[in-house]
This record gives sequence, C-alpha cells and structure tokens, in this order.
Amino acid sequence: MRARDTRIRVAVVLTAAVAVVAQLGGCAGTPIEGRARGVGDIDAGTAAGIPVDNNQPSGPKQGVPDAELAVENADGGEMDRLATNALADIYRYWGERMPADFDGQEFEPVKRLASYDSEGKSITLCGQSTKQLVNAFYCGQDDSVAWDRGVLLPMLDKQFGPMSVVAVLAHEMGHAVQFRLGAKSNISQATPTIVKEQQADCYAGGFFRWVADKKSEHFDINAGTGLNHVLATMFFIRDPAGLSASKQGAHGLAFDRVFAFQAGFAEGPTRCARMDTDEINGRIVEKERKDSEIENSKDGNVDLSKDEVRKLLKESLSDAFSGTDSHPEITYDGADCDSGTSTPPVSFCPDSNTIAVDADEVQKIANPPKRGQEPGVDGAGIGDFAAFAEIASRYSLSVQKTEGAPLDGDKAGLRTACLTGAWARYTDTATDDTGRRLRLAVGDLDEAVAELLQDNSLIAADARGKQIPSGFARVEAFRVGFFEGSKGCASRFS
Repeated sequence: MRARDTRIRVAVVLTAAVAVVAQLGGCAGTPIEGRARGVGDIDAGTAAGIPVDNNQPSGPKQGVPDAELAVENADGGEMDRLATNALADIYRYWGERMPADFDGQEFEPVKRLASYDSEGKSITLCGQSTKQLVNAFYCGQDDSVAWDRGVLLPMLDKQFGPMSVVAVLAHEMGHAVQFRLGAKSNISQATPTIVKEQQADCYAGGFFRWVADKKSEHFDINAGTGLNHVLATMFFIRDPAGLSASKQGAHGLAFDRVFAFQAGFAEGPTRCARMDTDEINGRIVEKERKDSEIENSKDGNVDLSKDEVRKLLKESLSDAFSGTDSHPEITYDGADCDSGTSTPPVSFCPDSNTIAVDADEVQKIANPPKRGQEPGVDGAGIGDFAAFAEIASRYSLSVQKTEGAPLDGDKAGLRTACLTGAWARYTDTATDDTGRRLRLAVGDLDEAVAELLQDNSLIAADARGKQIPSGFARVEAFRVGFFEGSKGCASRFS
C-alpha cells in the first residue's frame, strides 16, 4: 500500500473514504465491478478436486531414465537434464491434448531446443546474444525454446524447487502451442502481449493438472505444498509493480498470473484458448498508474510503530465493514489473549473483542524480501500488504462473530480469506480527496498471494489459527472477496 505524504514511506494513500464492504450478508455503497471469479467450486481440502496430501511426493521421480531430446549447446548437467525431462513430458502432454481438444490437430515438437549459460560463452539465439541473458523463452522466429542453465534455472531451483523450472518451461511451451493453434487460441499478430502471456500461464496450469493426475513419466506434484511452491513462482517472475498490462511485453502481476494458471489447472487447455483481450481487460487488476503513484509506492515499507499508520489501518477496517456493529480494538503489545486461543503474530480475542498484534513479528512480514530471497523463507519478509492482510483477517473474525457465523473449521477459514479480499478491494475503490486513508498500491495483491501460500499464514485460517489445507483454495477464496465483495463471501461460504 502507498503514501503520498513524503514524510511516511508506508502503505497508505491520502484519499476519501467510501465504504464498499459492508456486513457479512450484504454490501453498502457502489457494487464492485469485475468478471474474475473462483475457477470452480472451492473445496478447502482440494486443488480443483485433487485432494491435498502433503505426504505425496513432489518433484522429479527417482529411478526414471532421463529423456533423450536433441538440445543444442547442452552441458549434460543437472539443470539441462531437468529441462530436457520436463520438455519430454510437456511434449507428451500436448501430443495427447492438442488433438483431443482442438479438432484433431496434431502437435509438432519445436524445431530447436537450446541451452546456454548467461555468464559463460555466449551464443546467438533468436537473433540475440545470450551474454547476460538471464531468461527462458520461446522464439517464433525459428520455433525454438531456450533456457539459461547457468543463472536462471539454478536460481529458480534453489528458491522454489525443481518444479518451478518445469513451470517456466511449460509456460514457454505454451507460447509454442499458441504459435501452432493460431486462431484456435485467439491469437493473431495483433494480439496484445498480455493475452499471450496469460494464455501461456494457463496452458502451464493444464500441464500441471496432468502431472497431478499421475500421468507424467518424470515428475510428481502434490496438490498441497508442492503446488503452492509452483504458484509462488509467479510472485518471483511477475511484472514490475506499475507496468501496465497494455504495455508491449507485459506478462501480468502474480495475482493475475496465478488466476490464469489456476484456470488451466481446473478447466484444461480449451479454457486457456478462450482467453482473449476482452476477458483480460475485464479482470486484470493492475491498470496503468501515474509515474508519481509508482514512485511513491515502490519500495515503501510499513512501520507499525507509527501511530498514524495504526490509526489509518483501524479507520480502513472500520469503514470497510461499516455495515456491522463489530468494531474491535487493535492493540500492538503482543498477540496473547487473556482467554481464548492466541494465534501469533495476530490474534482475535473474542471475550474482549480485541485484535492483539505482535508488532515486531508483523513488521518482519512487512519487510520486503531482499534480492535472491524467497518471500517468507528463512526470515525473509513479503511486504506491507501481507502484514496488513494478516491483521485484517483477524478483524474479519470479529465481524463474523457479530453476524453469528461459526469461527472454527474450514468454512470459517475460507470466509476469512474471502472477507480479507473484500477489504482489499475496498482499499482500491476510493476517490481522490483531501482525506487520509489506506489505499491499495501497485503490487500489493501479489504480496497477498505470496502470504496466502505460506504454511503459517492467517489470512485463510479460522479463529484457532487452523489454516485451510489447500493453498489453491486460499487464493480462490481471497479472489472471490476481491471481485464479489462480502455478498460473494456470504453466498459461497455461509
């Protein structure tokens, strides 16, 4: 979140307060526009119907012979073996799905596969030198897929695991599929980049559903932590905050890219092919921002020790849930409840109707990760919105209690994620004025995605801190709240 006041580099903006989120049973103010929804019935224990079982394997299968594909400039090392095995399975997937889903059209493998080291001896690919080219890409010019085995793939493998490498290559092969399908995939020379990129994310999701269905020769993926790490990869490879989706080369922010991946995972390649400019424009959240807004919002960090920040957060939550009689106090001297269950770093204490915050621990979440750190891992933070959302989730439990909703169990966790998403949308709907209030900043929703996928996040947890098992479902529930508001939360999770 962001600040126009240059004295405070925090997640706030100075605008008028207009309540658009009301009580659990209905919305006040103007309706929330947007067509994006959850990608199916949301089950807390599954990812689009596949049960979450973290005891299931996730990663390269052991004892399976490596694939044999012709790869130019390969060094035979671990990263090239991983990439080659991934592409062999992706070939097999499209060999099955393309004729089945697209009028019998046969899949043709790409004409050229190439590996390189961006810090080693350079070669020429797609008309450019690979020197310092930390990338993986599809090139329609010569129908090739190439990857940087020296920097990019090891970095992905270290931070998110080997399946993140598979995800990136599945995305690039998604572009090769578009090239082959053409009009069947709503693709032409005039198609904006963002549509092509969202489709490629979607096609990658379809491939991972095939892996989750135990059809892959070389890989396994479980629907819990394994899939969560793949989804978290989207946070790492997202567009820079503030880049408009209309710009040439735009891929989308993680919030949008995760939706596309989930759509493919849940519904398959034909869903991806239906993505077009109208759909993308209707659901892409990150619109073009003024340069001043981007400058004031990037690299800003929340300082929860500032009274002004705490005051603005409290006002934001109170205004967002203005249709309820529940207005709990927020304290910052620890997350312990005198009675009831404590859920550090933030707790809802029902007897005193208090949100108890361990300011130091929440501040750690608010600190953005440094370069090369995986968000939320080994002490790395995520960002200011992630910290605010943790507090908002506990605040929503007070609202639910007032409305008579159960506070324990998976349904409560889904409802909590949904209402937190509704609050997030509220912070993005104000009009400029002279008042002071919190407002969603560029990249904030990506922080929500990253935090939702953490193993200890409270955003999709009940009053006892029990998190719903499926990270896939956590993101879906949050998205329902963001686009449908509290009415959507009531109708889906009452």
